[in-house]
Amino acid sequence: MNPVSVKPELITWARERAGREQSGLIKRFPRLMEWEEGEQQPTLCQLEKFARAVHVGVGVLFLSEPPEEPLPIPDFRTSVGRGLTRPSPNLLDLVYLCQQRQEWFRDYARMQAQETLDFIGSVTVRDKPEAVAETIRSRFALSIADRQRLSTWTEGLRQLIAQAEETGVLVMASSIVGSNSHRKLDVAEFRGFALADDLAPLIFINAADSKAAQMFTLAHELAHLWLGKSGISDTEAGRFPRQGIEHWCNRVAAELLMPLAELRREYRQDSTVANEMQRLAGIFKVSTLVTLRRLFDAGFIDRPTFRQTYGEEAARSRELDRGGSGGGDFYHTLGARAGKRFARALISNTLEGQTLFQDAFRMLGVRKTATFYEAARKLGVMP
Repeated sequence: MNPVSVKPELITWARERAGREQSGLIKRFPRLMEWEEGEQQPTLCQLEKFARAVHVGVGVLFLSEPPEEPLPIPDFRTSVGRGLTRPSPNLLDLVYLCQQRQEWFRDYARMQAQETLDFIGSVTVRDKPEAVAETIRSRFALSIADRQRLSTWTEGLRQLIAQAEETGVLVMASSIVGSNSHRKLDVAEFRGFALADDLAPLIFINAADSKAAQMFTLAHELAHLWLGKSGISDTEAGRFPRQGIEHWCNRVAAELLMPLAELRREYRQDSTVANEMQRLAGIFKVSTLVTLRRLFDAGFIDRPTFRQTYGEEAARSRELDRGGSGGGDFYHTLGARAGKRFARALISNTLEGQTLFQDAFRMLGVRKTATFYEAARKLGVMP
């Protein structure tokens, strides 16, 4: 097969965009170095295989220069001492997928004559975080007393997700792009994002993060929806962002999960930080990471103690997650990745003949009809 004309800088751009080194691709593409140096040109077949390997459309490689690929939503990840980097193909494709899901659900909601959600964009950063947190808690019927009756904080996380979806928010959590286990999401790049919409508000949580950190991410992104501000975040309970919106959302998230007034009533001054961290986490059914942040906010621990203890506890949480990781049930995972609210609506609409099976397969990340029907049964759409 004859070689095709491709500019060397497009080959290099595509490889670097995917975060790949030449050494990691040279086995599959022995002439990669020559391609990038312009000494040889790939055949069309070779170029198509290369495009798949670096997750880029083959047509892009025939452009005259590398394209600009800004994130399609506001980026709130800027922090002191760290500039924004080019978004990875995994992050870009994930945002595009979630936007497609949101667009589908928005049309579905309109066809179902669903009412718009009045809480989207109902507050501003001038509102007090404590008041906004109480508004969210009331909307979710999320009383502290009810949470205290749960057995663990992981149940508290599941309850918060369920209540968010019951209120009309699409909540999706995954550690990969779609269903491609080879395309893993990087916590160092982002922890979550929100897509504000008054019919189909969507929150995505990077499930590669520890379960403890995911709780705070969810609460943080809920604050974004109440503001009506879409955006991608790289925040956690242990950070103090200078960016105005992120700082405000962190305050709302912390107050939502553990009200400061309640904490002050429960705190025991004669106890150690380690004991109080565990005891209070059990009372409020939040992660120990959130508890540590609130102990600092209340002035019960100083910044050096907070920093050291938080780092140790975050590392312990990651180890616990790794120790308990496993394949899990595919259909349970599907419900988390796509969100039960979205998945049930899409499957039901497809079975009614309103959505093409191929479109449903693409948005759910399934390939087989049998898998689709089993998902319908597992999610309670059909008997």
